[in-house]
Amino acid sequence: MSAYRPPPLLTLVHACAALFATGSLAVTFHHGLEERRVALAFGVLVTVGELTRRNGARVREPAPLGAAAALSYALLGEAGGRATHHGPAQVVAVVLAASLLGSVPHVARGQGPTLDHLARRVLTVGFVAVCFQPPYNRGMFDDWGGPAYALLLLALLSLTALCDAVLAAALAHTRTGWPFGPVLRDELRAVYGIGAAVIATGAVMALAVAVVGLWALPVFSVPLLLAQMAFRRYAAVRATYRQTIASLARATEVAGYTPAGHARRVAVLSKAVGRDLGLTEPELAVLEYAALMHDIGQLSLVDPVPAGATAALPAAEQRRIALLGGAVVRQTGVDEAVAVVVERQADPYAEQPLAARIVRAVNAYEEKSREGGPGGPLTALEELRLATAGTYAPEVVESLARVLARSSLTLPVAG
Repeated sequence: MSAYRPPPLLTLVHACAALFATGSLAVTFHHGLEERRVALAFGVLVTVGELTRRNGARVREPAPLGAAAALSYALLGEAGGRATHHGPAQVVAVVLAASLLGSVPHVARGQGPTLDHLARRVLTVGFVAVCFQPPYNRGMFDDWGGPAYALLLLALLSLTALCDAVLAAALAHTRTGWPFGPVLRDELRAVYGIGAAVIATGAVMALAVAVVGLWALPVFSVPLLLAQMAFRRYAAVRATYRQTIASLARATEVAGYTPAGHARRVAVLSKAVGRDLGLTEPELAVLEYAALMHDIGQLSLVDPVPAGATAALPAAEQRRIALLGGAVVRQTGVDEAVAVVVERQADPYAEQPLAARIVRAVNAYEEKSREGGPGGPLTALEELRLATAGTYAPEVVESLARVLARSSLTLPVAG
């Protein structure tokens, strides 16, 4: 087997971040820390932000307090009315050291920050520090006062957030093969959420410390910490909601109507196809829930379908089961959009919403590949391609083929 070679973009980003970090540490060690008390205060705040980070695949900014503190330090020109003299190298060195220190407990639990996250933190903080510190130390912003100076900080932070979103989307596209446009759209949408809070807090901290000193740091950290706690509660509710749907979906497996793991496999592969076709995060959530519950209409059958394989049933029977499934979903209180996808998965594909087309094709693929033995996946995909004239949407089948070829998501045969 050939050794794994990371994509060139990943290598380039990680190399640039490593060079920038190494150079910053070397310069800082050589010249020493300027305003050590200020550097220590911001370093502690970044460390606390990393200690309170929330790990998870769907988290856009896992350590918002640490990010806000890092950006604030990069934009700091005064502390308590006294000019500061730290440069971009010291900003990067302090932020990197504090981030690594705060990550130690997470690393011990196997939940530490990824290289992508650290590279983005170094590059984004370095970018805003390079844009602000040298001009400020040369007196270029001396005539900027009041609202103009505040708008300058917000503009720099907004530009930094935009660059970070582009970088994050590019890294995700390179690692996963997901289309760049939809990934970038989701990253930009996230900027209006937690990203906006980080930008506002970073700017306010820099302005407040310049006037009242370091005591402003704990005061202006509280709102972001409270927002982070509220977001965690919201995420916990969403996780419970998904677990409830997954439990409902298992009802068909427990009752013996479908094979074990069928709904989960269809949901995983449907979501991958949805990403390939450019669905947004809210659309992907609806798709995942609909895929989990796509067979729930079978609970109304007196005699179970052999192996739960509805793809081989007559069109009228498939439609009846789908309509019953949509009615059941509505009774559970799940989002109306999920019920629509479930009840329309057996309609002619030209009349279906895209999510229903995906669930129908992926469900058929999973059933056919499971029944076909070792060569089942290839045979199933070929059968779907032959049926694109009237049963399955051609663009969905081709997307399924791309996903399978790219990420080796061939579904296992259920035991």
